[in-house]
Order: sequence, then structure tokens, then C-alpha cells
Amino acid sequence: MDGADLLAKINAAMGMPGSPVNAQSVDINGTSVTLRGATYKPDPEQEAMTLGDVTLEGVQEESDGGYFIEKVSFPDINVTEDKTTVSVSDIMMNNVTVPAEVTGNTLDSVLVYEEASAGPTTVTVDGKTVFSVASSRATTDVAEDNSSVGFEVEVEGIKADLSAIENAKSRDAAQALGLTSLDGSMTMSGSWQAQQGVVDIKDYTLDFANVGTLSMAFSFSGYTMDFVRAVNELGEAQAQQNNQQNKDAAGLAMLGLMQRLTFNSAEIRFEDAGIINRALDYAGKEQGVSGETMAQMLKGMTPLMLAQYNVPKLQTMVSEAVNTFLDNPGSFKISAEPANPVPFPMIMGAAMGAPNTLPDVLGVTVEANQAE
Repeated sequence: MDGADLLAKINAAMGMPGSPVNAQSVDINGTSVTLRGATYKPDPEQEAMTLGDVTLEGVQEESDGGYFIEKVSFPDINVTEDKTTVSVSDIMMNNVTVPAEVTGNTLDSVLVYEEASAGPTTVTVDGKTVFSVASSRATTDVAEDNSSVGFEVEVEGIKADLSAIENAKSRDAAQALGLTSLDGSMTMSGSWQAQQGVVDIKDYTLDFANVGTLSMAFSFSGYTMDFVRAVNELGEAQAQQNNQQNKDAAGLAMLGLMQRLTFNSAEIRFEDAGIINRALDYAGKEQGVSGETMAQMLKGMTPLMLAQYNVPKLQTMVSEAVNTFLDNPGSFKISAEPANPVPFPMIMGAAMGAPNTLPDVLGVTVEANQAE
């Protein structure tokens, strides 16, 4: 087995400038490969991150020149800077496929894995834990013809200690809102049809106790393998520029690439778990009124704020939804589902030339307290 070839193909498949992963040596023992003194440098202008010894088990070279790796194990991370320490343990990936070539139009030209996971993650300041995650896990399911991939992400046991906020006013506000700490989770699921270029995020949810649940979904087209390669090449060219003018030019070129994308749909929904009434009470107290009075003030301000945009249909829709939601906080949902997919250049043109047409262009609807 050629360890240098394996490492080179891993770097090529990552689609980043230069060689983001390096090692002092590549040791091979049967089907096990160890990257000794490995480092990770995604940005050529930043210092490399020390990984340590990365172990690859069950490595097989495929007939096409690619590789299959049964398990990749990373050493635990324990980094301290000033008073802050970040620790991550049990980091691994299973069933990793490293492509021989990265120029094709299907997923056999992409580095993919069946599962990636990490155990407990903690951030401590002066020895006190201010943020932690119990576990995180991501899985993928590639179609047999390599035309599409489905994925799921779960992050459990997200905890944050808001009493450690240094700014006194922000800390007092958090306490007034009953948010001395956060406890929640994150999930995401979706798919990517590489040949058609359709990205469909079916669900992206943040759920925090005593706060609420924020759920999002969106879909867009044009994200093909050619688009990904063009973005990677432009990003690499931009990283190699030495003056700001050339970097700005590369940034404009990146904006031009975004015009290849097409908007299909989007949705954002918030389900209240008590934070709204506490926020109204806090905002009202700042104004010298009760939470109920603050709600009435917001209901009156909403149509006045929207009137300046000359979108009467949206103004009525939002005002009615806000009134319903503030009377009895439940759920609030904003959806955008045009009759036909809308190219991003059309959205940008409407935003600059006739912003009042955007709600109709995107098929925007707003509603409150509707059952899912």
C-alpha cells in the first residue's frame, strides 16, 4: 500500500486549498495506516491544527485506485488558550470511501462516510464548564448508483451556562428571561441529488427546554458537482491572492457563481415553550409597562412598520399572525413556496428593483398557532 498516495487522495477529495492534512510520517502495518504527527490546515493563511496520531483501520485499495477505510480514529482533543480549554473525546468515522478521481459527476468522486461521531465535548473557562455537548453523530446513505446521498445529524445534550456571560447587562437580561442555562438538542436530515444538483434540507431543528423549538427546511437547485468544483477552485485561487483588490475580484466571481442556483422552497417555524411571555414581561419592564401592554404595543406597531414596504397582502397576513401569536403564544411559521422554482438572479433583481414584489415572487405565507 502506498501511504503517500492514500494521503494525497484524501487531500484531493477534501476540496480545500493546498494539502489540508499533513503527517510527519505514514506508517503501514498490514491493513492499518497511522498518520503520525498529523496536522489539519483548512486555510493556508492560518496556523495548522495539531491532530496527533490518526489511525486508519481496515484500509483497502480499490481496483479503480480509490480506497475504502473501515474506521478512522482521532486522538482526543484537549486545547488550552489563555483561560479557556476545549476538550473533545471519542472522535471517529466509519466506512469511509476515498475516491480515485475527483472530476466525475457522481458521488464516487466525493469523499463520503457512513457514520461520523464524537463523544463528550466541553468548554471550560477558569476550570468552570460553560458549554458542553453529550454526543454528536452524523450518518449518510449513498444511493447504489451514486447519484444521491441522504444524511442525518444528531447532537444531544447541548448545555450552556449563561450565568458566565461577562457583560453585566446581557447577563441580567438572561436571568430576567429565566435563561441562566440552556439545555437542548439539534437534529438535521436531508438529501443531495448530485447529478440534478438538488439540495433538500427536510428538517433542521434546535430544541431548547423552557425556550422553544426552532425548525427550518429549505430546498434549492443548481448545486451540482461542477458547481462544487468551481467554488472550490475559486476559493483556492482567492486564498492565493496577495492583495485585497484581487481578493475582492475573486469575491465578485464567487457571487457570480451563486447565480447558478435556483430557489425551490423554504420554511421556518418557532414553537414557544415559555420564552415569549417572559420576553414580553422583560421588554415591558424596560419601557415601564406590563407584558400584556407590551404585547398590545407590538400588535399596533407591526402594520405601521410593514406599511412602508408597500406590500398590503403581506402586511395583512403578518399583522393577523402576530396578533394571534401574541394573544396566545403557540407557533409562528413563515413559508416561501413559489409556484415554480425561482433563479437566484431573479430574486436579487426583485430585491434591488422592486422589493415589494418579493413576497409574490417567492410565494410567502405567514401563519400562527397552526397545528402541524
